[in-house]
Amino acid sequence: MKYRKLGDSDLEVSEISLGSWLTYGVGVEIDRARACLDEAFEQGINFIDTANIYGRGAAESFLGEALKNRGRDSYILATKLFFPMTENDRGLSREQVEKQLDASLKRLQTDYVDLYQCHRYDWNTPLEETMEALTRAVESGKTRYIGFSEWPAERIQAALDLTGSGRVAKFVSSQPQYSLLWREPEEEVIPLCAANGISQIVWSPLGQGVLSGKYDPDKPPPRDSRAADDKMGGWMEDLMRPQVLRAVQKLKPLAEEAGLTLPQLALAWVLREPNVASAIIGASKPDQVRENAQASGVVIDTQLFLRAERIVEEALGTERV
Repeated sequence: MKYRKLGDSDLEVSEISLGSWLTYGVGVEIDRARACLDEAFEQGINFIDTANIYGRGAAESFLGEALKNRGRDSYILATKLFFPMTENDRGLSREQVEKQLDASLKRLQTDYVDLYQCHRYDWNTPLEETMEALTRAVESGKTRYIGFSEWPAERIQAALDLTGSGRVAKFVSSQPQYSLLWREPEEEVIPLCAANGISQIVWSPLGQGVLSGKYDPDKPPPRDSRAADDKMGGWMEDLMRPQVLRAVQKLKPLAEEAGLTLPQLALAWVLREPNVASAIIGASKPDQVRENAQASGVVIDTQLFLRAERIVEEALGTERV
């Protein structure tokens, strides 16, 4: 496993990280979830990502139990806030930052997280209020660093402008969706972040499993797959379109040419971008963790990546997934 520096922080995160959206505490039974977590550590993965909204606290509670006997300095732990936990608890106000961080720490059974992230931008709360609350969280020792997920470029810049005043803590990470099937961050977010000491921690680098190549455009999804699962497959409608699945099937020969599995090729493509510090995987089986971890550090001819990009572009045209 290779490691990369996370933005302007002193954190060294594994190129492959383990996420918990739709899986741990929710869609994957506990023993198998623990096996995935154990395999992650075995493979050198040191970065675990979660959020309060995942299972409305269930993912954090699972991780709190599963991690409590491991040395706290042996892993890097990140969580998030924004989405509604109750009818009245949502957003990035001063009150919510303090309340939700304390609740997350209790569920995670730890005194601090290494990274606390704003899960989306809160248009109903002044940015200054959010940044000041996050700064207090850093100063209190409850989080070491702060980040955001899926913020528009102009709001990232606004936060950077506030940081320049010296009054608030600086973001070190951005968590966007990014994959061969979704390249929107390349337009504005990645260049802006790269110029300002903010790294990407990307989610859905395998297109929620579609870039594994296991979905045949002419057959129903495998019964044990995410797409066939009522709890985990509800977000995959656009990704499961026949033209998307056919494009993915055309990538398989390129993976074979590189001596990789298709998931490994897709992860290596994401990691080709220097501003990406880590690619978050969501695994329901330990062998998936093992296979995906082996994408770290692989060296692939740039021309092969360009061929993969052309296959996707020609299949999908200007249409976005």
